[in-house]
Amino acid sequence: MKRRILIVDDEPINLEFFEVMLSKLGFEVGKAENGEEALEKVGEFKPDLIILDNIMPKLTGWEVTRKLKNDDIYKEYRTIPIIMFSAMDGVNDKIEGLDLGVDDYITKPFVFREVLARIKAVLRHRELALQIERREKRLEVIESLNNMMIAFFDQYVKTPFSELLTSIRKVDAQEKEKVIALFNSIKEMGDDVLERFKGLEEKIETMQVKGDDLKKGDLTPDELEKQFIERLRAFQKARDEEE
Repeated sequence: MKRRILIVDDEPINLEFFEVMLSKLGFEVGKAENGEEALEKVGEFKPDLIILDNIMPKLTGWEVTRKLKNDDIYKEYRTIPIIMFSAMDGVNDKIEGLDLGVDDYITKPFVFREVLARIKAVLRHRELALQIERREKRLEVIESLNNMMIAFFDQYVKTPFSELLTSIRKVDAQEKEKVIALFNSIKEMGDDVLERFKGLEEKIETMQVKGDDLKKGDLTPDELEKQFIERLRAFQKARDEEE
């Protein structure tokens, strides 16, 4: 699946340049000419990475970053990595951007090869972070299943059957009415447990499907490395063709 990169810059020549170059490298490219349009595009385009100019009309790159990282309306997009471009080379400016949640910072004028290297690094870190997040969610599913089984056993098996065993020990086999009452209690308890087992089985199946869905996106470290080597070769091939 193609990785999506959203380019945000108020200079059309930069937008066209990145669209051409990154499309050649196999990326799907989205474009926005100002900060407000960028926020709209994030929801529509759902990028894997945002390359964001800092000095723009309507909203600066910092303001866009602040909204994406802090406003509840954009909370589902908070983990999208951001590479910020800026003509300002001051240390304080870079620190402010990094503090806001920018993942990398490139000063204009830039060298395209450097941009590619940073894109590769940021996307790699994002993929690793997503892998960790998926595995943590799978662990949560496993823990939920475990807690569910323990709670079920304690509430509907261990305690009731312990109480039942105590009742059985107290009943004299010669007392017909008490034996019948005990038998009926056992039958009711058995029916109740079976019914609850059906409900538990449905919950387990739902949790297993959720866990399987999370597992589909998992890649081994070797697969991740292979994936990024293939992308690096694509970068090299496109660069050689340009030269």
